[in-house]
Amino acid sequence: MISTSVMIQLGRVKGNKMVDMQMTNHKLIKRGTGILMNELNITAVEAGELLNKYGSVRKALDSVKK
Repeated sequence: MISTSVMIQLGRVKGNKMVDMQMTNHKLIKRGTGILMNELNITAVEAGELLNKYGSVRKALDSVKK
């Protein structure tokens, strides 16, 4: 609970999703892909390409929404 509060205060959360996470394993990559798919209404392939290009969910979201 404390770590959740800290992440919210640091701005690492968008809505109820953690968007500043390091893509270090398959589970986190899948989660990041899902977040991008839901936020941007894109396919899994497109979301995967964005993650590969930008390396994080936040950077991918920021680049597309500009």
